[in-house]
Amino acid sequence: MTEFEKIYRTYFDDVYLYIRRLSGSEAIAEEIASEAFFKAMRSIGGFRGDCDIRVWLCQIAKNCYYTYLKKVRYTESIDDAKLPESASGESTTEEQCIRRDEAARIKRILHAVPEPYKEVFMWRVYAELSFREIGQIFGKSENWSCVTYHRAKKMIQSRLEDRTYAK
Repeated sequence: MTEFEKIYRTYFDDVYLYIRRLSGSEAIAEEIASEAFFKAMRSIGGFRGDCDIRVWLCQIAKNCYYTYLKKVRYTESIDDAKLPESASGESTTEEQCIRRDEAARIKRILHAVPEPYKEVFMWRVYAELSFREIGQIFGKSENWSCVTYHRAKKMIQSRLEDRTYAK
């Protein structure tokens, strides 16, 4: 087994799950993860080791995903997010509409959050990266990423409470 095959076997699931959370689609996640590993294989010689290889692979996958979105003229990266089921597993049409409206409102709020807050928040929530890993992505400290995440979270919470974002 080659070194890259070991990398593929070790990290494919992490990359797949990250893109699955971003896209909300298993098919898209499979396609993007495969493309990301193909690109990584071609450029592995350029990997400097400044960050964890998992972070590097997820960045490649994220870039592939954004390229995909541009190709299909689909600019919002989390529009396919799944809505949670009700506690009983069943829900009325009214409950589904309410959840759909609330999910759309949260998406609008998230997309209104400025960079780097939005990206740090997404790395933390969707990729479940540690603050250390997020700091490495941005070339900043672990403390910077922690503070930035909490500021983003506070922005989102205050906008959720603000009725001007209601519709």
